[in-house]
Amino acid sequence: MQFAAWQHVTHWLALGLGLGKIPGAPGTFGTLLAIPLFVLMSRLGPVTYSAIVAVMFVAGIFICGQTARDFGEVDPGYIVYDEIVGFLVAMFRLPAERRWIVAGFIIYRIFDIWKPFPIDWVEDKLGTGTSIMADDVIAGLYTLLILHAVKYLLDRDLIRRPG
Repeated sequence: MQFAAWQHVTHWLALGLGLGKIPGAPGTFGTLLAIPLFVLMSRLGPVTYSAIVAVMFVAGIFICGQTARDFGEVDPGYIVYDEIVGFLVAMFRLPAERRWIVAGFIIYRIFDIWKPFPIDWVEDKLGTGTSIMADDVIAGLYTLLILHAVKYLLDRDLIRRPG
């Protein structure tokens, strides 16, 4: 992939404003880009937050699919827009506090890398843009379930709060 080839705004979005070009762990850097966006969006009501994430998901099908096609690849690691949306799914209705953000980041990255069923299946079976987006949203949903289960238990003093 040559730098000159991704001057289109779609490519910049897909590559997380260029963070996807960082070698070694582009998905991790893409997820880091989602953190300030989550902090800003956490002030929104749940309907508005959900609507923005849904629009980002639908747009991502095009953005990621077009970028992958333009570069002749199916699901290149340097496309990180999907990690941004997946992390926003993972953090839905959680406080924008350091402990939740760190926990969400770690758990989300584990699911995104591990790809338990049906993540791996979705990644292989759907069309290019849809599979790029859907596998990260499922990883986000798994993370969301775990974080909300922990929050539920903490809120009801069923488990001890750390510290």
